[in-house]
Amino acid sequence: MIAYCGIYCGECGAYLATRDNDEVRRAEVAKEWSEKFGAEIQPETINCMGCPSDGPLFFYCAMCDIRKCASEKGLATCAQCDDYACEKLEAFFKMAPESKECLEEIRRNL
Repeated sequence: MIAYCGIYCGECGAYLATRDNDEVRRAEVAKEWSEKFGAEIQPETINCMGCPSDGPLFFYCAMCDIRKCASEKGLATCAQCDDYACEKLEAFFKMAPESKECLEEIRRNL
């Protein structure tokens, strides 16, 4: 499962903790992300069934402009977008370069 922005959900700590209903993993992810992103993230917010799902989403992902845009356009990922790569996506790639690699691979195979 790949998020609209190119993140592989299968490696995401929030997705894995939710899938496995693992409270210890939720606490570990909350601590790791709090330190990495300089924000106080609580373990109870670590709930996500993956960006393209209708299930629970990590609070940041639920309000993500990239997710909202791609979802409204009915895209599987941003790789299919006529406006690829927009300013929002380019800014995101600076934080998550592996996402760009993923989307570029998808675009090569379209």
